[in-house]
Amino acid sequence: MGLKQAIIRTGLEALYFSGSHRWLRPFVGGVGAILTLHHVRPRRHDGFQPNRLREVTPRFLEAAIKTIRRSGIELVSLDEMHRRLSTGDFARRFACLTFDDGYRDTLRLAYPILRRHGVPFAIYIPTSFPDRLGELWWLALEAVIARKERIGLVIDDEDRRFDCRTVKEKQNLFDALYWWLRGRKTEEELRHVIRDLAARYGVELRAFCDELCMSWAEIAELAADPLVTIGAHTVNHCMLKKLGDEAARSEMRESAAVLEAALGTRPRHFCDPFGDPASAGPREFAIAGELGFKTAVTARPGVVFAEHREHLMALPRVSLDGEYQQRRFLRVLLSGAGTAVWNGFRRVDAA
Repeated sequence: MGLKQAIIRTGLEALYFSGSHRWLRPFVGGVGAILTLHHVRPRRHDGFQPNRLREVTPRFLEAAIKTIRRSGIELVSLDEMHRRLSTGDFARRFACLTFDDGYRDTLRLAYPILRRHGVPFAIYIPTSFPDRLGELWWLALEAVIARKERIGLVIDDEDRRFDCRTVKEKQNLFDALYWWLRGRKTEEELRHVIRDLAARYGVELRAFCDELCMSWAEIAELAADPLVTIGAHTVNHCMLKKLGDEAARSEMRESAAVLEAALGTRPRHFCDPFGDPASAGPREFAIAGELGFKTAVTARPGVVFAEHREHLMALPRVSLDGEYQQRRFLRVLLSGAGTAVWNGFRRVDAA
């Protein structure tokens, strides 16, 4: 666990064991929460798992559903959330479950649990993933570092070499390179680096789609269930803020068009890839509204307040992070206390 995760974990523990989350809840709990998940699969025991933060176990998912309902919170669809925000119907707090990227384990492991409990949920699909053209570059980076004890990379026009023999060295290198890549000025620069790295070390970049992501037939199977909402998530899962105006608009517009052509229904909800302030901001929120989406979600941490009815294209979410698979952490997050402290008690962040 990294320093950031350790600090967050310590904060959540303090809020829970002090009872602060309970007395803060009436002031910071908002009207509901949108929860983010990616992978749902059994725990792996590999020492090097830098992307573990994007997965939870089936057991924890089921426990989370029970915890949410026992807390008096109603699990609802994105359409129902939109109705409540639009009409001011806040008689009961709500939660929405959302799954990013369309991984196959959503169908095989999460869906049976959700269907058994009658839980509505949404899946945001980057359309290049089922088209088998997508680049899950964060997984390619993990694969390169996992396989090698030393790798080379050109950074700022300088040929660099990095040792990665131990698990600790691998984790430190992954963290450094991941955030260096995220900091590239353009999306194309990031993709160029990762394509070169994958080719150099024999990692088939696009194979991850075929192995891990649902096909169009599998997505259609889920979309046929009234419990399921399919949302747009761009074509190429890129950081929209790094694209020009027309390219960003095209990523958002074309993803909706492809989903409509494949599934027969135009998606009404959108998710900004990565979703932090460096990846999506006011321009992206405005484009989502212009394209006719009812809601758009981000990765900015927070619960939903009544004030968000004026910012439906910049909705915050609460991550069900793989590092924090404990019911007590979920209770703190649902109370709004954890994200309130993180946000300095600011309710809306749409800048």
